[in-house]
Amino acid sequence: MIIVTGGAGFIGSNIVRALNERGRSDILIVDDLGNGDKFKNLIGLRFIDYQHKDDYLKNFDAFGQNVEAIFHEGACSDTMEYDVNFMMKTNYDYSKELLKFCVRKQIPLIYASSASVYGMGKKGFREEEACENPLNPYAFSKLMFDRYVRQFADKVKSKIIGLRYFNVYGQQENHKGKMASIFYQIYKRMKLGGGPRLFKGTDGYGDGEQKRDFIYVRDVAKINLWCLDNPVANGIYNCGTGHAHTFNAVAKAMIESMHSKMRTTYCEFPDELRGKYQSYTEADMKKLTAAGYKGGFTNFVVAVEEYCKFLESGGYYSIRNEE
Repeated sequence: MIIVTGGAGFIGSNIVRALNERGRSDILIVDDLGNGDKFKNLIGLRFIDYQHKDDYLKNFDAFGQNVEAIFHEGACSDTMEYDVNFMMKTNYDYSKELLKFCVRKQIPLIYASSASVYGMGKKGFREEEACENPLNPYAFSKLMFDRYVRQFADKVKSKIIGLRYFNVYGQQENHKGKMASIFYQIYKRMKLGGGPRLFKGTDGYGDGEQKRDFIYVRDVAKINLWCLDNPVANGIYNCGTGHAHTFNAVAKAMIESMHSKMRTTYCEFPDELRGKYQSYTEADMKKLTAAGYKGGFTNFVVAVEEYCKFLESGGYYSIRNEE
């Protein structure tokens, strides 16, 4: 059995989907479905059971038999949440308990870290302490767990891998609201009749010229499964493409994929984000490559076209359409 925490969420549900594509359905999904539409992410997936995250935390040992691996994707990912105690309890404390369980049972743990730990990235985007400078409680909680993991890296037999996700976009992020990717935000706006709207220039960048390392969620899922398969990979790795695109390039790709003639407009940069916004990210992928990853990445334009077609066809994975 494989356990996926956050399995009803954006990246977690795509990991479950990738496992399904391998013929695996012996999956326990652990999550908190809340009051929204996140449950819809589960309809098109195959798995054996679901458990609320708090109940699972109380019953580790009941699900500790014959567990092949745990993908830990569950977290509060709201970068605008400034209750540090809540963020640490949800992201840090829960992750520590899961880590202790995996070490005790010698179960591989592959968990979600974040490129937000690098802050403005003034010292680069390498998996090194010198580059780490979180700007908000979410990033801080992720960095604290990375540092906790580093204490055990050379002392335990278990595989422990943290993946520092850069800007992920793609299928099944519909429920994320304001935390959804710029791709989904643009799509929703275009469906309502408006063209893409981006921030005006900031931090020395022109209008819409801020750059991010955008990575397609299906590539993220592929890297997660590669981590499970690789017998020697261990530690913390960046999970990006190593190539940044401007937000203008995103808008252009979305307009073309939607076969639209809409124009991009620009709004004032929000005061509340000044000094807290990553105007540029680009993953240093040398460490993952050195560990043996050769899976490559989906072409940017192809990925955007595929994602738009997915959204136009309903926006959720489906079992029914494949039978």
